[in-house]
Amino acid sequence: MYRPIRKNIVCILCLLFFMGNTVLLKAQTTNDNRFEVSKQLDILNALVKEVEMFYVDTLDIEKMVNRGIDAMMRGLDPYTEYIPEQNMDELRVVTTGEYGGIGSYIRQRGEGVIIIEPFEGMPAALAGLKAGDRILAIDTVNVENSASDKVSELLKGVPNTKMKIKIQRSGEKKPQTIELTRKQILVDQVTYYGVRNKDVGYIYLRGFTDKSAQEVKAAFDDLRKNHQIKSLILDLRNNGGGLLETAVQVVNMFVSKGKEVVSTKGKIKQWDRTYRTASEPIDTVIPLAVLINGASASAAEIVSGALQDMDRAVLIGQRSFGKGLVQSPRELPYNGSVKITMSKYYIPSGRCIQQVDYSHRNSDGSVGNIPDSLTNVFYTSKGRPVRDGGGVSPEFEIEEPQTPTLMYYLMNDYMLFDFVTEYAQKHNTIGPLEDFEVTDADFEAFKTYAKEKNFNYDRQSEKILKNLKEVAQFEGYMDSDSTLFKELEAKLTPDIERDFNRFKDEIKQMMASEIVKRYYYQKGELIQTLKDDPVLEKALEVLGNPELMERTLSTPVEEDSKSNPIGKV
Repeated sequence: MYRPIRKNIVCILCLLFFMGNTVLLKAQTTNDNRFEVSKQLDILNALVKEVEMFYVDTLDIEKMVNRGIDAMMRGLDPYTEYIPEQNMDELRVVTTGEYGGIGSYIRQRGEGVIIIEPFEGMPAALAGLKAGDRILAIDTVNVENSASDKVSELLKGVPNTKMKIKIQRSGEKKPQTIELTRKQILVDQVTYYGVRNKDVGYIYLRGFTDKSAQEVKAAFDDLRKNHQIKSLILDLRNNGGGLLETAVQVVNMFVSKGKEVVSTKGKIKQWDRTYRTASEPIDTVIPLAVLINGASASAAEIVSGALQDMDRAVLIGQRSFGKGLVQSPRELPYNGSVKITMSKYYIPSGRCIQQVDYSHRNSDGSVGNIPDSLTNVFYTSKGRPVRDGGGVSPEFEIEEPQTPTLMYYLMNDYMLFDFVTEYAQKHNTIGPLEDFEVTDADFEAFKTYAKEKNFNYDRQSEKILKNLKEVAQFEGYMDSDSTLFKELEAKLTPDIERDFNRFKDEIKQMMASEIVKRYYYQKGELIQTLKDDPVLEKALEVLGNPELMERTLSTPVEEDSKSNPIGKV
């Protein structure tokens, strides 16, 4: 008995010694970090003082320090950011969807600012402001050469306060002054809901504020009670996310009470949380399809990913953005704030959908394919394999067509915007939205307009050919035969007539969306884009086939196809 007892005592002492050393090591590391923080802050404080006192020119200290802060934030992840006092209103708009103002998007154009899009039913639209109006003055302040942030600050204010805006409208010689009253602007997060194919409900949710769940519920209740829908499409495309708690509330509508939706884990273990459905659901059996794309992020990925992990919904579209990080605001001196990434979130299967390397993305913001060697396999509630490390992959992937360079520059260089501005001045109405379409005459008018304005657009293929010719000439290949290069050059030289005709259908669709938006605002624009939407059509097809829905949500994928558990169509 003596030896075993002695052996156990030795083991316990060794364990205590190891635990003690671990605690001391952690304490030492913490002390070292705190000393380093104090040291670097002292250096920064002294540096700013010395530069301000002795630098040869007078400095704007606020701008200088803000540049340093921004550089420091860029060294972290893309979502940790400093928010100074003057920008705190933007944070409140993101979380509540509310602000006091006129209700309009504005944008810098040249040295001034123009109205891009008034909101339906808001002061700007009610007072007669239109897209394309250049803002010259706000009350007594001249803003002809002001930046958009200054103009935005002047337009916002306490609700029910009057203001005057002096604008210059395209096609008119004299400017005009419009008087309006600021209003509490509430941006609806459910942009549109309706019925497709007689009994399929459709809800488009643009973001997750503190009121989004109530809006989704109200839309869903109306669709069930007044339209007797038998299935539902929840469209989360281009939804950049928002509040995590709201995402949990939306999931709660379709799954039972007490289900784990998402958990967060970070450096401070005491702050780790598990979020479960807290209320009785609205409907746990209605067939559900969720539409996502490369711009569906954060809270949108929690909703789509959780419903996928629970085998509650079929996902259709493109792989989502891949933002599995959670930010929390922390108050700073002088009424500022810092939004810090404090944890990662994990959906029910246990996976984190954070893009493995979020600092490298495609030009459109989407992520590239991630090798299976860098991801891990997880399983849904019914055993279907799903992977982490790069967004949420849909069960039915619909390849999104690439935007031709021509169309990018038509939008980015205001060519289409200006054409539609003139179009709207000539047409008081376009008739019922359901019947609207861009005619061939409209298309030809736009083509002629672009030619008259000497529209020019960058061609990547032309640039690459130029570089190739330089290399070929350097290596001596041009001396033997340059015919091939001349033929390619002729084909790749920009030609408005040829390229407009080549992308006629795409350009007409783009024209239709921009025109409809001038008359029917964001809701109308969305309805117009849904007229020819392959992702929506696939959702209707899947929901209309109960056998396919059941098979998709219940049959585990075979081992040899676990690396790509989606159906490409």
